[in-house]
Amino acid sequence: MEDQLIESIAYILPAAVTGFVAYYMFNGFLNQQNSDKKMALLAEKRKDALPIKLQAYERMLLFCDRINPVKMLIRVKPISEDTNDYLQLLLANIEQEFEHNLVQQIYISNETWTAIVATKNAIINKLKQVAESSNSANDLRENVLIDYSKILPPTETAISFIKNEVRKIL
Repeated sequence: MEDQLIESIAYILPAAVTGFVAYYMFNGFLNQQNSDKKMALLAEKRKDALPIKLQAYERMLLFCDRINPVKMLIRVKPISEDTNDYLQLLLANIEQEFEHNLVQQIYISNETWTAIVATKNAIINKLKQVAESSNSANDLRENVLIDYSKILPPTETAISFIKNEVRKIL
């Protein structure tokens, strides 16, 4: 009886060891296959998302260009001689452009979005500040043009920030 038990163990033990080794090797192979598939899916997802991200950066660059005070003053003419009316028209134009591009924040980095919002707010504050010392809509236009001929508009800083972000992506 003991001999049969030892003989059975002698047959079962190598089979069990072989079974465990095969299980672990097969399990490792399957895990590696799953990992490779996940990596391939992530790469595919990134490849598909890149054009959308680039388009978002393009739109935000265009937004910055459109709210550039010098260019905006040329594009948006005063509707009357009242300074406050013209200021409200300019501010409404900036807000409309901003709202039109608001959804782009999903696709761009938080740092870039913060720079763009800061640029928008800086321009609005500067326009309000210049409007306080202006007597008419044309005077407001002249004063803004004079101020921004002396300093770099905040939009240029935001555009530079956007370009750097796109370089990092590409």
